[in-house]
Amino acid sequence: MSYKLNKKLVNLVPYDPITGHYDIRLDANESCFNLNDSLKAKIAKSISQIDFNRYPDSLSKAPTKAFAELYNIPEDYISVGNGSDELISIIEGCFFEAGDTIVNVSHDFSMYEFYAQLYEVNVATYQKEEDLTINVDKLIAFCKEKGAKGLIFSNPCNPTSLGLDRAAVRKIITSLSDILIILDEAYMDFWDQSLLDEVNDHDNLLILKTCSKAIGLAAVRCGFAVANKTITNAIRAAKSPYNNDTVAQTIVADILSEKEYLRNCRDIIVENTKQLYKAITALDEKHSCFEKVYEPCTNFVLIKTDEFEKIYKFMLENSIAIRKFKGFIRITAGTEKENARFMEVLEKYYSK
Repeated sequence: MSYKLNKKLVNLVPYDPITGHYDIRLDANESCFNLNDSLKAKIAKSISQIDFNRYPDSLSKAPTKAFAELYNIPEDYISVGNGSDELISIIEGCFFEAGDTIVNVSHDFSMYEFYAQLYEVNVATYQKEEDLTINVDKLIAFCKEKGAKGLIFSNPCNPTSLGLDRAAVRKIITSLSDILIILDEAYMDFWDQSLLDEVNDHDNLLILKTCSKAIGLAAVRCGFAVANKTITNAIRAAKSPYNNDTVAQTIVADILSEKEYLRNCRDIIVENTKQLYKAITALDEKHSCFEKVYEPCTNFVLIKTDEFEKIYKFMLENSIAIRKFKGFIRITAGTEKENARFMEVLEKYYSK
């Protein structure tokens, strides 16, 4: 009798992002800024001093210190992962047991459910309102009804671009004090409603942060989990000893220390997103082409349209990559030039 994969793996398919060359990439919510030559030289000098024959620092102290100084939080509250994805996997695999129930929301980041199911954790999905917002009271009631041990959601949300303010999230945390609240703030650098400074006020709050968006280091897999000391010590104990390589640690520590550079990049991205949203809404007023354009507090714009497949293909034909979902397209804010080119092609699509 031949070996067979178990039921968790047998129907899995590898993640399939857009491949190939496109002149403009507006599909993955990355920063539109590559590092300048000065920062690349700084990194090169730091990397040249690495002892490549030695294992990495298990606690990633250099990026932890830089992250703590950037966000003004204690180092004791920070764990470092090989991207937020690894941290999600560790948290869902170790803080919950097989048969436990964790609540996610729809629409949200698909990997929350993916990792939970790999660890045989039950997933109960709360459906958002028709306008893609979260009714906080209904979500709280849903978690209690399902006997949830955890709740995970992104704020601001990917892919909706919408967010809950501090008071609303705080209500969720305090109303569900006996379950773990995993709050993914990957896009919070573009908004001002973070709860990072409150992690020690709650026994059940764990916040995820990433270097792949506003920080502009998507090529370097590094993410952070921020929580009180009890949760932080548990994550540090559960993760692999050398999960972040020394090269990545060195690059992240160097760039996180560039506070003014990061602030300037973020401010430009926020402004470019606002201008992209205004241009899209102006086009919609001209052609009445979309069902809805959502006003974002992220670095991307979500559009509800029945023509999502046609627009997506038309953009690829013009060497522009965007993201499509059933009934929606999502456009990352690029540079001014990239946004202008996107709008030119979108206008061309609706004028043909």
